[in-house]
Amino acid sequence: MKSYLFNLGKNAKKASLKSISTKIKNKVLKDYMNLILNNQSKIILENQKDLNEARKNKIKENLIKRLLLDKKKILEITKSIKIITSFRDPVDQVLKKWKRPNGLRIEKKTIPIGVIAVIYESRPNVTSDVAALCFKSGNPVILKGGSEAYYSNKVLTNLFKKALEKSKVNKNYVQFIESKDRESVNFLLTKMVDYVDVIIPRGGKGLVKKVQDLSRIPVIGHLEGVCHTYIDERADLSMSKKITLNAKLRNTAICGATETILIHEKALKKFCNTILFNLEKNGCQIIGDKQIVKSYKGKIKNAKESDWTKEYLGPIVSVKSVKNVDEAINHINRYGTMHTDSIITQNMKSAKKFLKEVKSSIAMHNTSTQFADGGEFGFGGEVGISTNTLPPRGPVGLDQLVSFKYQVSSNGKVRK
Repeated sequence: MKSYLFNLGKNAKKASLKSISTKIKNKVLKDYMNLILNNQSKIILENQKDLNEARKNKIKENLIKRLLLDKKKILEITKSIKIITSFRDPVDQVLKKWKRPNGLRIEKKTIPIGVIAVIYESRPNVTSDVAALCFKSGNPVILKGGSEAYYSNKVLTNLFKKALEKSKVNKNYVQFIESKDRESVNFLLTKMVDYVDVIIPRGGKGLVKKVQDLSRIPVIGHLEGVCHTYIDERADLSMSKKITLNAKLRNTAICGATETILIHEKALKKFCNTILFNLEKNGCQIIGDKQIVKSYKGKIKNAKESDWTKEYLGPIVSVKSVKNVDEAINHINRYGTMHTDSIITQNMKSAKKFLKEVKSSIAMHNTSTQFADGGEFGFGGEVGISTNTLPPRGPVGLDQLVSFKYQVSSNGKVRK
């Protein structure tokens, strides 16, 4: 395994030495899209192998749904690639240029980050999204998908390699770790420093924590998505009811799902029962602080301190009463994970204060937290979402997959 992984790293580094024109990049992506469409039957057949294995191993049904590739999902994959292809090439863009009094001419230009390794679980569409985004931004990528999607990931990677070879581009721009051995992840994180420039984990808390704890390579990612929706005293009731239902229950398994609802104490009488009954009748379990338990007439459990830090990833929500927008912001900054937090209010002063002062990588106003997604942001897809304080933050798309360099020129200037 050691020599196998080192070879992947060496191949990726070699691929990174040659830059590719925008024209060729777009041709490769268009060919990849067509190869996927022309090989739908083969992709579905390989995916069926993964589904059979998953059912044999008694994997939960919600995870099997994430694993499934049918004609509809394949069409969605190709739409993402088409959008990424249409975007401006993020490499070689002049971000800023200026001239110094001493005669130096300075340009700040975008460059690829380098070799990116992405470790991910379940969803095979991550393979195509990540490969397309990394290739368009000039970064060779090493993919380590979960064993549950092995055959699906492999066929999608091989089709990308065919598209690369068709345009005589180094096929090692996109590589897939075929070993199912979990030790390959440990080796990648600790021994591949000379070959990999950044690691991006996409998956559950266990995977991300392992990557963050073990990696000797810089990591872009987030550990948990403890997201909040704060209902202000000046919120619209109908809007609040609609947004909280969507933010919590549209898809409870994603990192952008709301896990805690905060309600202004002056809005409890008007909002508490309407909002929480709406969630309860749609199958959501309610956990509340003393004030919420006192106000709510439906089924409710008493909240513990630990509930404010929980990412439930299921139909459970913790609810807390707060005195004002300041207390809501303080709660989010203390218990949240800097992922996505939203305020519902018609008061623009409160909205601006919230958007400015929460530490979240994504702050929202009158919007469901479920929009925390690169595709919804118009990025065509995402490599992941970052809650790092240092950039990139939020959904990581094309423009976040580049670094920059300074190019300096003059007419023979020397420093005195």
